[in-house]
Amino acid sequence: MSQNLTLAPAQSGTDADASGRLRGSLSVASIVFIVVAAASPLGVIGGPVPLGIAGGNGTGFPFSFVIATVVLLLFSVGFTQMTRFVPNAGAFYAYIGAGLGRGMGLGAAFVALFSYLALEAGVFGLFGPGLAELVQAYGGPELPWWLWAALGFVVVSIFGYLNIELSGKLLAVLLIAEVAIVLVLDAVVIFGGGGPEGFATGIITPSQIVSGAPGVGILFAILSFVGFEATAVFRDEAKDPDRTIPRATYISLISIGVFYTLSSWVLISANGESGIVEQAAANPGTLLQSTTETYLGAVGGHIAQLLFVTSLFACILSFHNIASRYFFQLGNRRVLPAALGRPHPKFGSPSSASVVASAVVGVLVALAVLLRLDPIAQFYTWLGGISSVGVVLLLTLTSVAVLVFFSVKQPGGPLWQRRIAPALGLVGLLGFLSIILINLPSLVGEEGYGPFSIGVLLLLGAGLAAGPIVAARRRTLTLN
Repeated sequence: MSQNLTLAPAQSGTDADASGRLRGSLSVASIVFIVVAAASPLGVIGGPVPLGIAGGNGTGFPFSFVIATVVLLLFSVGFTQMTRFVPNAGAFYAYIGAGLGRGMGLGAAFVALFSYLALEAGVFGLFGPGLAELVQAYGGPELPWWLWAALGFVVVSIFGYLNIELSGKLLAVLLIAEVAIVLVLDAVVIFGGGGPEGFATGIITPSQIVSGAPGVGILFAILSFVGFEATAVFRDEAKDPDRTIPRATYISLISIGVFYTLSSWVLISANGESGIVEQAAANPGTLLQSTTETYLGAVGGHIAQLLFVTSLFACILSFHNIASRYFFQLGNRRVLPAALGRPHPKFGSPSSASVVASAVVGVLVALAVLLRLDPIAQFYTWLGGISSVGVVLLLTLTSVAVLVFFSVKQPGGPLWQRRIAPALGLVGLLGFLSIILINLPSLVGEEGYGPFSIGVLLLLGAGLAAGPIVAARRRTLTLN
């Protein structure tokens, strides 16, 4: 089957539509704000960190972030090398398609859509109850979680329809605020000489790092980084993308890694190593707020509670922007209806794709309400399981594609960037994927591989398998 035949992007009468590209002028900082907001730094410190401490390797948990950061940096070396050779905003699917062929590329696109839409919808299961609790704390009415989720849904849908630069500005404000409160807490604890037992040493103690269930610790660390890899999705809206995308990727990853490592270590230090595992296990959802109240007073605790909710909103908006751009690129290549691949004539945004993304997420949230699923223990957990497996699978396939691309299609070049670093990153990612698959039943609330765990794998497998089928039926299709 010929790989050289192309299919032109969907076109219409306007210059914006004819280009088949979105419009924007995002700087490195703007893209960093968008993708770091997707990682939800405050949400991670308030959620996965206590869970990683309680169910993982206890006081050695912060070192899990060091391991995850190193592996993902190795991945990013090859990922960013591909930028100049794949001038396409399709990110995962374009990179995988360039290295492993159109069929695998399309399969990756479907897996990416499943993963990002699932995570966007699932986080509403945290946002709704979080906003409901916040409103009640200030004397507001007690309303169902889904009404507050619906309010957030409307706002996200509006911002997703408009130009990306507006979302970037909002996310910048929310991200700075949520990071600031944690950094203030970090500074107070550090400059105060630590907590009741001084500074925690588990992060540098080998016996603590491998204690408990280090695999579970790694699992929660990996999940905390989901979103950093989406920098390439905004290629068409970036200033000088060949420079902007690599810089944004490295800055996002290093910033997230340092922030998580430092703040999780401070959280342990602030409460004392001797009792932190028991505290995290007993009250994982309130550990950050109670710690903030202890060191910053009641006002600090209220601010942390407010910013936790805005952090979840920022996370949802970021993943909505990412999912919309996957729909847009697939419409642009006519894998999906061509209308999805036309930018808005005024905003230069993926407006139609954004509407479809909103519709899918709205249906998922509505189903959760109709089926009376617990918003956190079931809805968020189940959809988070889909996204975690999907994203790490995509990272792994991208690493393989990078190695194949630079071995077969672009041989030569710098050995470290195109061979050694991607190979080392692949080894680490295969380890991460194995850990996630081993722990998937626990992640989705099953004792062993049950219906939902198996269903997650079947869904993602069907997405991958659909790629070669579509590619075989559409012989003129190209991903670049």
